[in-house]
Amino acid sequence: MGTVGTSADGPADERRQLINVAYRLLGSLTEAEDAVQDAYTRWYGLPRSRQEEIVSPGAWLTTVTSRICLDLLGSARARRERYVGAWLPEPLPDRTEWGRAGGADTTGPADPADQIVLDESVSMAFLVVLESMTPAERVAFVLHDVFRYPFAEIAVVLGRSAAACKQLAASARRRVSVARAPAPVTTTDRADVIRHVKEAWETKDIAALVGLLDAAAVMTADGGMVGTVLGPVEGGARIAQYMVAIADKAPGLELLERSVNGGPGLVARRAGVVTTVASFDVSNGRVTRIWAVRNPQKLRPWAREG
Repeated sequence: MGTVGTSADGPADERRQLINVAYRLLGSLTEAEDAVQDAYTRWYGLPRSRQEEIVSPGAWLTTVTSRICLDLLGSARARRERYVGAWLPEPLPDRTEWGRAGGADTTGPADPADQIVLDESVSMAFLVVLESMTPAERVAFVLHDVFRYPFAEIAVVLGRSAAACKQLAASARRRVSVARAPAPVTTTDRADVIRHVKEAWETKDIAALVGLLDAAAVMTADGGMVGTVLGPVEGGARIAQYMVAIADKAPGLELLERSVNGGPGLVARRAGVVTTVASFDVSNGRVTRIWAVRNPQKLRPWAREG
C-alpha cells in the first residue's frame, strides 16, 4: 500500500492512521488498539535486514493491521452470537467535549480515542451498517471508499483479485446506500431535536417524548450484562415509556449533551459515573433511531467525563 508510510520519521508516525483504519474495521477502540499494537510487534520482530528491504514501513503496517482486523472480524462473528443482547460499536468521545465538561487533563499522554478522525465514517449509523457486511466486504469498502486505497493494494490484504475486491466494495456500497437516511439533517437541527429529547426525558414528559420520536422509531441498547434489553424497542410510544421507566429507576440521573462519534448525542451520568452513551438518527425533525451503549467495558474512553 504505497499511499501510506512515506514519512521519513519512521513507522511510529503511522499509529494515528492505523488506529483510524482499525477502528472503522472493528468498531471497537480496544480491539483496534490491540490490532495496531500487534502489527507493531510484528514489525519490530523483523530482522533489521528485512526492515531495510521494505520501501514503505507504513504501507507494510497498514497491510498487516488490515489482515489482523480481517481475522478478528471472522472470530468476532462467533463471539457476538454469544453476546447477551444487541452488540453495538464502542462510542467515541470528543476530546474538546472532555475539556468543556471540566477537569479533563489535556496535557497527558494521548488517548487512542484522541487519534480518531471524527467524520461520517465513524457515526454510529455508519458503523452499524458496517456490522451488516461480511468481513471481506467491510475491509474492501473501508480501505477503498473511506481511505481511498486502490483495489490492487486491497487485493494483497484480502488475498483476492483486484476485480473481486471491486465487487466486494460495490456490494458493501449498496448496503450503505439502502441504509442511509433519505434526507440529510444539519448538525444544528439534529442538536436541537436531541436537546428537546433531553429536556423531555429529564421532566419525564411522555407526551413530549412521543412528539419528538418518529412513530416507527427503533431503539437498540447494548448493555452487555448491565440492564440488557434483549431486543430492539420499536415505536415512539414504547420508547418514550421505556425512557421514563429508566429515569424512574435511576434517581439522580444526570443527562449531558455531548459529541458522540462526532455528532450530537447524550451522556447519562449517575454519581459522577457515565452509565449510558446514546447516539441518535434524526429525520424530518424527529428521532428515527437511538443507539444506547451501557456496557461498562465499552464506556472506558468516557471515564474522564466524571
